[in-house]
Amino acid sequence: MEMKRVFLKLSGEALAGDRKTGFDEETVRKVAKQVRESVDAGVEVGVVIGGGNFWRGRTSDSIDRVKADQIGMLATIMNAVYVSEIFRSEGMMTQILTPFECGSITKLFSKDRANKYFAKGMVVFFAGGIGHPYFSTDTTIALRAIEMDADCILLAKAVDGVYDSDPKTNPQAKKYETISIKDVIDKQLAVVDLTASIMCMEHKMPMAVFSLNEPNGIANAMRGKINGTIVTAG
Repeated sequence: MEMKRVFLKLSGEALAGDRKTGFDEETVRKVAKQVRESVDAGVEVGVVIGGGNFWRGRTSDSIDRVKADQIGMLATIMNAVYVSEIFRSEGMMTQILTPFECGSITKLFSKDRANKYFAKGMVVFFAGGIGHPYFSTDTTIALRAIEMDADCILLAKAVDGVYDSDPKTNPQAKKYETISIKDVIDKQLAVVDLTASIMCMEHKMPMAVFSLNEPNGIANAMRGKINGTIVTAG
């Protein structure tokens, strides 16, 4: 599976490492070194990062959902700024795009602007969600990958693939090497949320799920070597 433009989804919690909140620089630097291998090989890389290392608004009943989601959008921007800087320290050029103005911190998203940055060999971070509440970063990466004509969405997770049940609670859980997005939806396997799943099915966007903790897992995935699960668009 040769890929010229890939979108990588990183979980905020995973970037925090054992700290659980904030950032673990060693973890982020390992990600950066792997991404650079692909960038140096000419692969165009888009990145979406969750905000769970700072904020999980759905766990609070005291805050209005719209405001909670807005805090989450800002958390993803903080993550993008930090990770972008680590990427730069590893020799890559980066740019951060958001769906709303953030002064001089980011640039306003447009497809033309993103394509211009990709053409310059930059890693492009898509932060701030889609700019509206009730949509997750799963939906963000599905929308932006489809909009930007990506070849595949790469999901670097704490688990090493898609299972038929939760491997944390069921030691007999079976891992799929390949599964269709339709089966993911029908079996409610929650690879990404339902909105994102349906978008990927309708627009035939494949995904790959693998462990962030696997040595060279990101570098391998960007070369088309998936040691987790390939979620086909069929």
